[in-house]
Amino acid sequence: MFRMKPIVLILYILFLMLPIYWLLNMSFKTTNEILGGFSPFPQEFTLDNYRVIFTDPTWYWGYFNSLIYVSMNTVISLLAALPAAYAFSRYRFLGDKHLFFWLLTNRMAPPAVFALPFFQLYSAVELFDTHIAVALAHCLFNIPLAVWILEGFMSGIPKELDETAYVDGYSFPRFFFKIFVPNITSGIGVAAFFCFMFSWVELLLAKTLTAVEAKPIAATMTKTASSAGYELGLLAAAGCLTIIPGAIVIYFVRNYIAKGFALGRV
Repeated sequence: MFRMKPIVLILYILFLMLPIYWLLNMSFKTTNEILGGFSPFPQEFTLDNYRVIFTDPTWYWGYFNSLIYVSMNTVISLLAALPAAYAFSRYRFLGDKHLFFWLLTNRMAPPAVFALPFFQLYSAVELFDTHIAVALAHCLFNIPLAVWILEGFMSGIPKELDETAYVDGYSFPRFFFKIFVPNITSGIGVAAFFCFMFSWVELLLAKTLTAVEAKPIAATMTKTASSAGYELGLLAAAGCLTIIPGAIVIYFVRNYIAKGFALGRV
């Protein structure tokens, strides 16, 4: 029985990796070969799909645009969520639980509900087709999630820490950033991870609120159709490259995510 566990685990990992392998396999094929039939390995190995991505400004700027507004959104969401989560974890006031639940309801709403209002608003204030437009739109979903995650981590820190710091003469900003924040680095890592991943994979708002200057890679991938059909090899290569940023983020916050599971906030 004990010998079966490693085998089952290996088979499970291989099962999870199969879609990624198949995507990588397709990225080194031509579209004609992909449509020609099943083959576990490329029969005509080609790097043309990756060459197009790294030489065509429409493609590589799509990646840069996505990374720019995703990074902006993650920073803005955390800066807004930190004080809000601290207030929910340390103070009790009339309607606090209702307000906390109302924040989460914003996260539950589908992005399609807000696409048209955001489009009209940003067009009126001349923010359409900018990185900050997409970053602020994603804050509507990421800030409630970040508040919820951070509040759980902050509630695990005794309030006596705050009182001791005040007795020692610490001002609130000094206490918050020098003592309190270092104690919730794992929570910040978890919140940053989920904010990054949502903003990275979200398509509808990113596509609706951009046109040329800030067009993300997801919007570029939807425009590979031609008279001969979709360029499947190019789409597969772009898909492989979009996995890399998420994999890097997971690598750096993997221990924090484990702590989040232990606290029941992930």
